[in-house]
Amino acid sequence: MRLASVILDIPTQSLDTAYSYLADDDLVDLEVGCAVAVPFGGRLAIGYVIALAEFVADEEGTPRIDPAKLKSIQQVLSHSYFDEDAAACAQFLSESYIAPLSSCVRLFTPPGGVPRMVRRGNWWQIEEPTIGPVDDRWVSLGQAAADFVPKQNAVKQRGIIEALQGGELRLAELAVEFGSISAVLKTLVSQGVVEIERRRRMRGGGEEPAVAFSPTAKPALTAGQKSALDVISSAQERACGEVVLVDGVTGSGKTEVYLQAIEKALGKGQGAIVLVPEISLTPQTVARFRGRFGDAVAVMHSRMSQGERYDQWDCIRSGKARVVVGARSALFVPISSLGLIIIDEEHEGSYKQDSAPRYVSRDVAAWMVAQKQATLVLGSATPSIETLYRCEHVKGWQRVVLPDRVNGRAMPHIEIVDMAREFGSGHRSMFSRTLTKALFEAVDAGRKAVLLLNQRGFARFVLCRNCGYVPQCPSCSLSLTYHERGGMLVCHHCGYKEVLMAQCPECGSPYLKKFGAGTQRVEAELVALLEGRDAKIVRMDADTTTAKGAHQKLLEEFGGASAAVLLGTQMIAKGLDFDDVVLVGVINADTMLRLPDFRSNERTFNLIEQVAGRAGRAELAGRVLVQTYEADAGAIRAAASYNREAFLTEELSKRQALGYPPFVRLANILIWGKNEEEVKEVAEGIFADIEKLIFDVAGQKWVCFGAVPCVLAKLRETYRYHIVLKAPVEDDIAAVLGPLFRRRKAHKTVNVAVDIDPDDLL
Repeated sequence: MRLASVILDIPTQSLDTAYSYLADDDLVDLEVGCAVAVPFGGRLAIGYVIALAEFVADEEGTPRIDPAKLKSIQQVLSHSYFDEDAAACAQFLSESYIAPLSSCVRLFTPPGGVPRMVRRGNWWQIEEPTIGPVDDRWVSLGQAAADFVPKQNAVKQRGIIEALQGGELRLAELAVEFGSISAVLKTLVSQGVVEIERRRRMRGGGEEPAVAFSPTAKPALTAGQKSALDVISSAQERACGEVVLVDGVTGSGKTEVYLQAIEKALGKGQGAIVLVPEISLTPQTVARFRGRFGDAVAVMHSRMSQGERYDQWDCIRSGKARVVVGARSALFVPISSLGLIIIDEEHEGSYKQDSAPRYVSRDVAAWMVAQKQATLVLGSATPSIETLYRCEHVKGWQRVVLPDRVNGRAMPHIEIVDMAREFGSGHRSMFSRTLTKALFEAVDAGRKAVLLLNQRGFARFVLCRNCGYVPQCPSCSLSLTYHERGGMLVCHHCGYKEVLMAQCPECGSPYLKKFGAGTQRVEAELVALLEGRDAKIVRMDADTTTAKGAHQKLLEEFGGASAAVLLGTQMIAKGLDFDDVVLVGVINADTMLRLPDFRSNERTFNLIEQVAGRAGRAELAGRVLVQTYEADAGAIRAAASYNREAFLTEELSKRQALGYPPFVRLANILIWGKNEEEVKEVAEGIFADIEKLIFDVAGQKWVCFGAVPCVLAKLRETYRYHIVLKAPVEDDIAAVLGPLFRRRKAHKTVNVAVDIDPDDLL
């Protein structure tokens, strides 16, 4: 008899610890990582085993835990989903981000492939996983088929044999043709006339045939690439959990460095995980890795169906896939002998999870490689300020620089276009004279252009010029965005829609003006601007990429045309590699600049540098035009001159003076609910508790700001308050706040969450 530590699959802080259960000897298939059914609170519950141990006795031979006081595991519900290392990582996530253990454990289970407990009236019932492996049964003629003669009335036998003479068929295909055939096939199989073989089918990719694979050739490395690879290889040899930042300009060949580092890991019998931002998971990106490593590559991202993700997860668990390319959640796949983690575009905000556990992928990956004596590689043309800071101040973190493009060409020239001056001179178009002329030149020469606008929709908002009324979402404290298609006002947070009114509902005025520019409006004006010119216009934003495969289709349209303009939001700023893009235009660089968030300048600088890298990637020279109404903004000026040092000098000075990362650690305590007074009351109570806690435990270097409404004060019919906490970099915020939030009783109508190291404070 063994002792099992079980995490209950009930996401609440009040049950946030492992419970001990007896594992009877007849549970021979019980392992760490199994889903089990256990008695809890008068009913059955599902849990996950995170540890197994023999009973420990004292010196007199008496078990230290009385077995009579423990309940037994009732049933093993699955094979093992994860191992002891994954269980330890779940514990780390729970402790570091003050998250329910059950939510952390769930990260390591297969998508849709776990059992769950559902209520049926007064009873709780185990529901089997909705997703599992797909086994196709293939039917072919056996050795006895040549001499077999069906009876005169055996019509189905004769029909099946005739059908199979043309080649093997799926059982399902035969059933469509001949109806119920299970009994007929059973007879034929028993006589050796036919054979049935089960084959695993991978959803979205057909069967997995064994085909000859020829990897793409490895190009000769530049001096910079070789230097970066040498640093990574040395870290791999030392195998002590080091972190290497590859700080390389766009087009400097970071991906080839990744590929050769992965090859080294595979040669040592190790596996590798490559994280890329969701918006960069283009077919181009995946093709690079599959071209080098073939079927050893598994891909995981949210645009795949749940069944497709399960198949990829299972392929990884079986050991067939040794390289995993995916978005944030791919960090938790069951890859064995992990030797290398790569996080490309490491500065991206999408690496921060926005629901429990609210983890930072970079920091979790650093913990994982430290535990497994592996290596973490971070790559970016615009590394985050926190990562740059750690490379200077944290042991085991180092930075290598790739300052030049692989083709030896200079980075494209960036020109700032002052739209305030354009407007003052009487030019009213959203396309400046300079950008218009450059577009004409690119299109007339049969080349491509990329236009970036970080705002989808037709216009940002509608305003009554008579009384100032702006239509707002009834569920969120946000103005509605106008969409030309259907003349709709849409909330981009909750999806609320209404038809644009003909008159102002407040004063009855017909003078409703559409302000701001979204991608739909830019597209409409672009069509008019390029009328008569043979140019394909492709719009790529959240509205045009909802369908499965839409990203690939749109990029193929753009790549296939001789002259084309790709208009899009942030998703086009990175990961795109087209040789004939000669022009990049940023329609309005000010979108994020004045957001009430401490990262707004950094994001503006990064976005301009990233999108600039889409131009001039091959032999053709590139040009970048940045339109802005704030031409003197430091972040825009620094980005236009590729002067990161100037940007960092100004930005770090501000952050140190105001107390923001990397000089402090932050926690953002979020409180939300339907009743604003209740939300405010709970928020103020939590603030008082934290203030007392700081006074008693943390010390004077901690600062807590009072409970106030969030910038997005109302969202989807819920009111939102927050409390911001600042602490010294070396202090563990979770260790101090964790006990407070784990022991507090949940409110019936008000929700509370702690966001450690938040990506923004909106």
